This record gives sequence, C-alpha cells and structure tokens, in this order.
Amino acid sequence: MRQRSMWSAVLVVGLALAGCGSASDSGKSSGGSDDKLVVWDWKSGEPFAKSYLDKAKADFKKKHANVTVEFVAQPFDQYYTLLGAAIQSGKGPDVMLFNGGGQIRDRVDALVPLDDYVAEDKQRLAGWEAFAKDGKTYAAPVTLQGYPIYYNKAVYQKANLDPASPATTWDKFVADCAAIAKAGSKCFALGNKEGVGIQFWLSSMGSTTLTAAEYDAWITGKRDWNSANVKRVFQLWKETGEKKMNSDGANSTAMFNDSFALFQSGKAAHVMGLMSDVGHWQDFNEFLTPEKLGVMKAPVVTAGTTPSLPYDGGIGYAVAKWTKDPKVAADLVRSLSSADALKAFYADAGAIAADTTIDVSQGGPAVSTIVSELKSGKPALHVALSSKTLDLMGRLSQQLLSGSITVDEVVKQLAASDQAG
Repeated sequence: MRQRSMWSAVLVVGLALAGCGSASDSGKSSGGSDDKLVVWDWKSGEPFAKSYLDKAKADFKKKHANVTVEFVAQPFDQYYTLLGAAIQSGKGPDVMLFNGGGQIRDRVDALVPLDDYVAEDKQRLAGWEAFAKDGKTYAAPVTLQGYPIYYNKAVYQKANLDPASPATTWDKFVADCAAIAKAGSKCFALGNKEGVGIQFWLSSMGSTTLTAAEYDAWITGKRDWNSANVKRVFQLWKETGEKKMNSDGANSTAMFNDSFALFQSGKAAHVMGLMSDVGHWQDFNEFLTPEKLGVMKAPVVTAGTTPSLPYDGGIGYAVAKWTKDPKVAADLVRSLSSADALKAFYADAGAIAADTTIDVSQGGPAVSTIVSELKSGKPALHVALSSKTLDLMGRLSQQLLSGSITVDEVVKQLAASDQAG
C-alpha cells in the first residue's frame, strides 16, 4: 500500500504516518508579506498532490501574478501542536489546512470568516458545515470525508455467503461473521492503537442504532448520553471484542496502515474505511480488483432506522487573522478548491472531492456506490464532538475492548466532557 498521511476529518490525535517536511520548516517560513503567502499543511510534499497544487497555483496566478506562494509541509503528528504555537504567538502562515469538525471549530478565534469571499462557491462545493461555527464559515472544503463499510467479496464467497447481498440487520450480520470466522477470516479489520477506531464505529453504526430524532439532536448539540440507543452503540463495540469479531490485538494495531493491510490481505472481511486519500476505495483497488471490493450499508440495529452514509467536509483551507490582505489569501483558498484543482486531486489521490460534479464513473463500483449515497447522507456523529471529547472517547474505547470499564462509566465520562465544552 502506498504510504500516505491522511486528510480526514476524523483524526484528532497525532498519528506517526509517513509525513512530509519537519517541525523546523515552520521556523523558516512563519508568515507572508505583501507579495508572498505562506501555506501550512501536511500534504504538499506528497507526490500525488503535485498536480493538484500545480492547478491551484496556476488558477491563483491568473488573479495575482505578482504574489508568490510558499507551501510548507508539516508532519501531521505535530501539525496541530505547531499550529497552536503559531496561534498563541499571533504569527504564522497566511493560509492553513484543517480537518473539519473540532480541530477548526476550536480555533476560529484565529481565523477570518470567509463567507463574503466564497459566496460564489457555495453551490458548487459540499461539506461547508464541517468548517462552520455560529453561522460563520472559516474554511473552504477540498474533500468530503465519509466512513463507508467496505467488504471483501472474495472472503464472502469463501464463507459461502452471497457477496451481492450483505446483511441488512445486526443479527444476520453477526451470523454471517460466524460463517466468515469458520472460513478462516475475522469479521472486522480494526486498528485502535490511536483510539480512532471508535470514531469510525460511532459514525458508521449511528444511523442504524439511534432514531432519526436522536441523530438530529446529536448533531445540533442536544446529546442524550443516557439514551439506551447511545449506550447500545458502545455496547456493540464492546461485544465485537468479546465475540472476537475483530482482528487480533486491535488496541496495539495502528489503523494507518496496518488495519487496512489486514483487510486487503483477506484476513478480515470488513473494514470501516474512508473516502479520502488513504484507507479508501482507490487504495484497496491496488490489492483487490474493483469487482472484489464491496461497499455495504450499516446493518440495522434498532428497528425502524434507515442506514445512511456518514460524511462531512474532510479537509479545507482557512485564512489566518494576521494575514496582511485577507482577500488575497481568500483568493488562494478559492484556487485550492477550484474545479480544475479538485479534478486533479480526485484523479491522482482518489479522494472524493468537495466538488460533487466531478465524474467518478470510471472509478469502479465502490466509488460509484459511495457517491450515489451522498444525497441521502448525514453528518458524521463524531465530527460534532469537540477534540477533547474525541480524545477521551479514544482512550475509553481501548478500555472497553480490554474489558476494564463498563459502558455506563464510559457514557458518564463522555457526557461530562461533552457538557464541559
């Protein structure tokens, strides 16, 4: 598998991935000038990002021929620490990359609201909500990040299951997993070393466990942690460990990229993956032919619920308050989310771009299925939580798998963290 660091909205903990650049880069270029803009991200050094950035730079040059742009790739495992230090000092890059959700919402005081600058792009791009707070937008989405459940059709066939008809209820799914185990594979490839697996689980299983009213209330901040259905999400997570449905040593296995390697090798039938440029359909197609890679809806846990694809804006570029000319910096953000740039990003990285008009019909059945579900998709449950609560949830998820904590204690701690803000 190609070693890519991730662009997802999901990760709010540092992951020691194959990053680009180094911490020392930030000292070399902390901010721009009247004729220069400095951009921080964790991707610009990646080979597959070159054509995307070339297109974005060309678009920007049409508007500001005399302004140079310098990209400084920071290592992802240190990115938000470095960014936090820059914000504290009031000096840093003019434009910066963010994951959608808590990471950007926790830092909006240091950012320029972009609504007046990106009004023309609102209809073309999707995923804006993940970069908004209190009615204001702080970044333009580049990708959409979602959490589809992938499955290996070859493993299904080996277990004498119909790969065209994955289970639609939890009980049937558990029965199918038992057949898969007899055939020599695990049900789930799970890497929870960083405590991230629970985020995927919560959002993937949420629409079929929580009622529609509970789901909507959760997204708007009215979360009932004592709900039986909320507890059921965490109980099922615990049960997958108890029933040995997960790959061995989940708490000591890195999600990126060890758990995905287990899935691709056929050692596990399912994985809760991504739509972005790692752990996604194009990555898997390197080892699984498109015909062997399936995408399934989450099995129904609570009767009367309807499965939906959880997704939000994945990553997006924002403008720092200290930049000398916010309009020029906002123009660069618009170029980084321009149609031609996003087409190149999809073509080379395989990420589902925020511009949903991009033709993905040649990508294979899996990506076509994912894109077809965007219209009925809902925001991911974990993206609505603060980075502090997500970090706590990651630690508690490891304890749940190890059997050292109860579900009631988990939801009690998470409720306290969520209410504290």
